[in-house]
Amino acid sequence: MLSCDICGETVTSEPDMQAHLLIAHMENEVICPFCKLSGVNYDEMCFHIETAHFEQNELGRNFERINPILYGTSDNRRDSAQQSRMEVHASIHSPCASNHPNISAQSQPKDGTLEHQAFFSENLTESRKFPGSKEKQSDLPKIKGPIYGTVYSPPECPFCGEIEDCTQDMETHVKTNHANLLDTPVKDCDQPLYDCPMCGLICTNYHILQEHVDLHLEESSFRQGTDRVQYSRDLELAHHLQEEEDRRRAEESRQEREEFQKLQRQYGLDNSGGYKQQLLRSMEREVNSGRMHPSEFHRRKADMMESLAIGIDDGKTKTSGIMEALHQHYQNAAPEVRQVWLSAAVDHFHSSSGDKGWGCGYRNFQMLLSSLLQNDPYHDCLKGVAVPCIPKIQSLIEDAWREGFDPQGATQLNDRLQGTKAWIGACEIYTLLTSLRVKCRIVDFHKSTGPLGTHPRLFEWILNYYSTEREGGPKVVCTSKPPIYLQHQGHSRTVVGIEERKNRTLCLLIFDPGCPSREMQKLLKQDMEANSLKQLRKFVGNLKHKQYQIVAVEGLLTAEEKIARRQASQVFTAEKIP
Repeated sequence: MLSCDICGETVTSEPDMQAHLLIAHMENEVICPFCKLSGVNYDEMCFHIETAHFEQNELGRNFERINPILYGTSDNRRDSAQQSRMEVHASIHSPCASNHPNISAQSQPKDGTLEHQAFFSENLTESRKFPGSKEKQSDLPKIKGPIYGTVYSPPECPFCGEIEDCTQDMETHVKTNHANLLDTPVKDCDQPLYDCPMCGLICTNYHILQEHVDLHLEESSFRQGTDRVQYSRDLELAHHLQEEEDRRRAEESRQEREEFQKLQRQYGLDNSGGYKQQLLRSMEREVNSGRMHPSEFHRRKADMMESLAIGIDDGKTKTSGIMEALHQHYQNAAPEVRQVWLSAAVDHFHSSSGDKGWGCGYRNFQMLLSSLLQNDPYHDCLKGVAVPCIPKIQSLIEDAWREGFDPQGATQLNDRLQGTKAWIGACEIYTLLTSLRVKCRIVDFHKSTGPLGTHPRLFEWILNYYSTEREGGPKVVCTSKPPIYLQHQGHSRTVVGIEERKNRTLCLLIFDPGCPSREMQKLLKQDMEANSLKQLRKFVGNLKHKQYQIVAVEGLLTAEEKIARRQASQVFTAEKIP
């Protein structure tokens, strides 16, 4: 398919394109040789010449009579003039005739109006080029007519507007430069052809080809400019999206670092020191605020250093005798209780300024160990062991890790507890007790088993742990069972007994390391009030955490059982209650 560069119309072949150019774009280019009139077709131009230029047309006829006087009467001259008239006729009418292929030679005007006019223009030009003798020149004024009063302009190309001196030059110009616009190509013309390197269009003029190629380049440049603009916009959008992604990732990274640092601080892994450093800073603040005398500071510091040196708790946070006081209270009061089961004797330990906020697990272990040390079956196993201070407990857990217990837990805590505020939970309590040859197990209550997120199965399990016979026994049952370590997210406590109310509901008796000694000592009074028990009692509706774990002591381990448990701890999983 070929496309017209002027109007954009497409055709199927080059002959059709030539016909389209002649019909659609060259028909209105017929120009009057006398007055330069254009914009009309061939018939209208003939009518115009006959009416508007009648005298010039007559002059052509008269010139046939003048011609023998100017140039002689030989046959050769006459033949030459006749040949010139035929060539001029062809040169002028060939472009127009190409626009009217249906007009035959017989349909041209027989009077030779255009022919004579063109012939006259040619000879008039020749007379200017080759002036005759003085005698012949003197004869010209004798001729009367409008020929001497009219000045004619040279012929102009109807295709490109170029002006030539005579019609022969114009004919040569048209055949040479515009042969492709004629109906019949010029076979004897040696004009070179130029192929467009971009679309294959054939041109006979180098300058036209150059303009044509320039149009291609301008179009390509425009497209490239458009592509560059689009590329620039895409690149800007890509940069914008990348910046947003980088900002999002940076924000996520910042939040992750903050959350990780928060967790490190929460679980005591931020390298801010351990029990000793925290206790010293706390006492220094009291001295600076005036609440502690410097001498008291130095005395307490000396006591702390001594306790850390021997690895035994100084007992300043311990409250003893609570279990005996509870037994007496239930014997004489508590009418709402149907039956109560109490664990073996246990001391209460609360958190101090050295472990405030992170020491609950260590304090609960002290409570559990204090009960085992007062229980004869465990006394031989723990011979020579006293209730250790918190740094000593950390050292004992590290020793258990080095023996091969709980490698996964050791990895999570970077194999280091001393000098940190790292929290410990049920797994570390189990590891430490097992390394001391105390038989125990972890039970996981991993989901709620009652309405509103409660855990009634947990209460039933603890009841079954303490009670052997629920019917027909005394109101107060003092068992030999050690207390139970109770863990939930963020805190741990110690279960020292369980009540069965007259309405058959259950209530746990719990020692909380967060409860200070002055509150616990209220339970030691002879006239203990029922309100004092509120800090110990926990009903089913009071325990609504998502998950609970307990560590329950079940006896002693032999050396072989200890080794077996150490090997099993490498793939240890807690027992789960469905």
